[in-house]
Amino acid sequence: MTIPKKEFDGLVSINGTKLYVETAGKGEALLFIHAGIGDSRMWNKQYDEFSKTHYVIRCDLRGFGQSKMSSGVFAHHKDIAAILEYLEVEKAIVLGASFGGHVAIDFALTQPELVKKLILVSPALGRYEFESPEMLQFFNKEEEKIKQGDWEAATELNLKMWVDGPQRSAEEVSQNVREQVREMQMNIFSQPEVDVVEEIELAPPAITRLGEIDIPTMVISGNLDVIEFQEISNLLADNIKNVKQIVMSGVAHLPSMEKPDEFNRIVRDFVK
Repeated sequence: MTIPKKEFDGLVSINGTKLYVETAGKGEALLFIHAGIGDSRMWNKQYDEFSKTHYVIRCDLRGFGQSKMSSGVFAHHKDIAAILEYLEVEKAIVLGASFGGHVAIDFALTQPELVKKLILVSPALGRYEFESPEMLQFFNKEEEKIKQGDWEAATELNLKMWVDGPQRSAEEVSQNVREQVREMQMNIFSQPEVDVVEEIELAPPAITRLGEIDIPTMVISGNLDVIEFQEISNLLADNIKNVKQIVMSGVAHLPSMEKPDEFNRIVRDFVK
């Protein structure tokens, strides 16, 4: 069992930037990596619950929440490795949602010795191509609103796509969850732009290397999510060696926020 040596809540100098890191609890290390439409606050219900039994770590990836985006070359999975090193954690259960799932997969592929178990929630996947007219239209509209500086409209597009999902109206979704995600997404759009930023992509990309993952893995998705993300979850379940797949009913892209109690039970059964 990993014996954590540090408790922390604040900014850490990591790989040329400052990243927000927060820890709580004692026991086996459990690291949460947030989605691209949120920050570490999306894990509030999990952070409080799992800190009763685990050494819980959550962070803001660079350019999200309280973490800074700096000029230069970077890779999110290398930032994750540096955070664990700073906290003196030798091995962790790693849980990532959406874009955070992408980061978690890359991390597991590059440093499997640091990952005890892998939990992927509505995960993205390196080099997966989104080709449906609905997704391409979403990306084009979002880009248009961002260029216009209309962050509120861009945020609402994201809420409709990721919180509501393609099968529900805004009125059918928890307004509390919508407002939490709205606040986090607006914060992302308001981050200052930084010149000369290059994110290193994993090569070969993760989509061609899923068979290399030999870590106990669980994939969680929502049955109301965008179809491409459901396809990614199925692709992972079909290609990772030691994998368990769970489909939660009545939720879209953010099951941990929509049904936190059910989500926490599923995760606890896997990590115990």
